[in-house]
Amino acid sequence: MSPSYDFDTVVDRRGTWSVQWDGVADRFGVAGLLPFTISDMDFATAPEVLAALRDRLGHGVFGYTDWQHDDFRSAIAHWFATRHDTRIDTGQLVYGPSVLNQLSQLLRMWTRPGDGVVVHVPVYDGFRKAIGGLGRELRGVPVGDADALERELARPDAKVLLLCSPHNPTGRVWTEDELTGMAASAARHGVAVISDEIHADFVHEGHRHLPWTRVAGQARWALITSGSKAFNFPALTGSYGLIGDPADRAEYLRRMATGEGLESPAVLSLTAHIAAYREGGPWLDAARGYIAGNLDLVADRLAAAFPELGWRPPQAGYLAWIDLRPLGVDDDALQRVLIEREKVAVMPGAVYGSDGFVRLNVGCPRSKTQAGVDALVRGIRAVR
Repeated sequence: MSPSYDFDTVVDRRGTWSVQWDGVADRFGVAGLLPFTISDMDFATAPEVLAALRDRLGHGVFGYTDWQHDDFRSAIAHWFATRHDTRIDTGQLVYGPSVLNQLSQLLRMWTRPGDGVVVHVPVYDGFRKAIGGLGRELRGVPVGDADALERELARPDAKVLLLCSPHNPTGRVWTEDELTGMAASAARHGVAVISDEIHADFVHEGHRHLPWTRVAGQARWALITSGSKAFNFPALTGSYGLIGDPADRAEYLRRMATGEGLESPAVLSLTAHIAAYREGGPWLDAARGYIAGNLDLVADRLAAAFPELGWRPPQAGYLAWIDLRPLGVDDDALQRVLIEREKVAVMPGAVYGSDGFVRLNVGCPRSKTQAGVDALVRGIRAVR
């Protein structure tokens, strides 16, 4: 019998230092809003992960730890093999405290201030902050526009293609043809590729994620990811990556051990990753199915209220990226109504460089999803 998991029960996250719940006033200026914002879920992590964490806590000693051991490496290899039908070289593995930290380290290695970093737009705001904060220039190309991508990669100062696979915020799952085309174009112009695949484990039925290692070839590349998105434990910190070139890999590890002082990982993150990748598959499948139901609810509600939108659920993830431009809605007016009247926090598309959109996080119990989409519909009607 398959295990049963409860995603309907509401877990009160207030007063837990939650960025989404307790930090809502920092972004929206008002406390106490019902949030559909930052990309984490309102579910407790898999019980198999919780059990492993309790066992490790019971040991009581939390000294410096090492990630370069078979328990961790083999768990990752097992996950890639069983979930993505991909055999990885565990000798290519590296570790970092977060995907964005790994990204920043790789950008320091492979670019200089003023160099171009090519990304698909709309773009995850963490990418924008990392690229701009390091003094590199973000070069945006529309999702799916291969000609624009080729033009940007051909520019002499374009040094890195930063790929989000699957794409955030649109939830697009890249096809094998698209990925091989990107790899060929990057190699043709001597551009390194960094593929952020943290959303890979939330691909929905009918679509398939292809890890960058399957198309990378001999060009300079890195794949960076974490189990924290799929299993909802980002606060434990911890991510890992694969770097193709041995010299690049050695340089990355040298920088983490010396300049960053981050050679020793968070032990609870290692514990969580190993348990998730060895035992957490059934929970993840159940969570993915539940969230697909949430996304269907959003689609049905929007179709009933605004059929002209023609909105369909994303191919991956729990973020509903909704194009409101056909309705002629004023973004600022909508945000005022949502905050002041509806008392909800929904991310405006401008955060990701796209006016006229909103991003609604439905990684939550169905009752909250219902409340959020109903508030959005009422807000839209109020400002049309």
